[in-house]
Amino acid sequence: MGLADFTDKGCRVGGRILCAFCLLLLLAICSGFSSIANAADAPLVAKGYKMAGDATKMRIVMDFDREPDIKWFLLRGPNRLVIDLANTRFAIDAKDLKARGLVKGVRLGELGEGVSRLILTGKGPFAVDKLDVLKNEDGTGYRIAIDMSAVSAREFDAALANQALTTGSTVSTDKGGRVGTGPVSNPGHRFTVVIDPGHGGIDGGAEGLNGTIEKNVTLAFATELRDKLAAVGNYDVFMTRDTDEFLRLDDRVRIARQHEADLLISIHADTISVKGIRGATVYTVSDRASDPEAQALADRENLSDQFAGMEIKNDKKEVTDILIDLIRRETHNFSMSFAHTLVGQLSTSVGLINNPQRSAGFKVLKAPDVPSVLVELGYLSNAKDEAQLLNADWRGKAAQSITNAVALFASAKAGPGTGG
Repeated sequence: MGLADFTDKGCRVGGRILCAFCLLLLLAICSGFSSIANAADAPLVAKGYKMAGDATKMRIVMDFDREPDIKWFLLRGPNRLVIDLANTRFAIDAKDLKARGLVKGVRLGELGEGVSRLILTGKGPFAVDKLDVLKNEDGTGYRIAIDMSAVSAREFDAALANQALTTGSTVSTDKGGRVGTGPVSNPGHRFTVVIDPGHGGIDGGAEGLNGTIEKNVTLAFATELRDKLAAVGNYDVFMTRDTDEFLRLDDRVRIARQHEADLLISIHADTISVKGIRGATVYTVSDRASDPEAQALADRENLSDQFAGMEIKNDKKEVTDILIDLIRRETHNFSMSFAHTLVGQLSTSVGLINNPQRSAGFKVLKAPDVPSVLVELGYLSNAKDEAQLLNADWRGKAAQSITNAVALFASAKAGPGTGG
């Protein structure tokens, strides 16, 4: 074989090897692109869901293996937050979806055409204070964090109107641009009072020496007070309950906030171990109780939720911080002002305890934007107080005194020249 023949044959072999190599390389590249495409087409996995909070504020967190593509919007009838998730598969334990606090229903499922949907139904109107898509700090995936709070129907409607002009975004907007972040102007708003008859349903409250049950006393008195306030004609008046039903403490706060109440009056009639103590007391909220008796009373009232086995354990420190932070200075000052006025009015018609204006950490008084007082009408552990609480004339005088105090407070809050 000549040199030319050997060289020619070598070139042919080399060419075939090169072609084979190029073919293998091309197949590898195509396979890589295919893998990337398949990974991109694979659905995201929603693999975790948590809720924490109460009937006034909630935080919802949903975990994903990759960054989700979401759209969200509000609906009414009932009040709902709807979140649509592109190319997403739900792998969430059903027990984690149990409704709680401000959220009374959670539904999720596939809509078809590569879209899945999460629907959160509120206990009445709410605001979406914040909705963010965040990368997990450990780099293992992403999460959606949603902050919701109870608001009035007017504020929810304003958010819906705003929604018609804008689109819900996966990126948190400036505070002024968020949907439903705060009250809007309402020139037609009348002074609104929410009356809260303490206890109810499975939680009967205190029991008197002769068998009187606190929940019945508070409902009867609250109904009479409502009628007297309504008869004035200057106020909108609501009750947290008008039947024998159990209500969580935070639900009572939620009802006051959703009615945009200017005043919450919680009605109670407790017992005390010292039989000789009697008379009415007016309480405002405080982190530190004014005296041991006030602290003991607050501790008892704050246990009301446990009667129905419904106490919410705070899952996160942030939720505890939210509850503690609900005491706002301006609201507290209004509460103190009304309490002072109320004590003055009650002193002219019914008996008061020594140092009748007191304070403690009552959960039912912790609305951030509603001046609130808790009125202990008397002690069912005292025979004379128990008899008074069942006496229609006495109840009428006490209810009229509270009505007079509301008129003075409403007038002062409205300012000079605006009327009560």
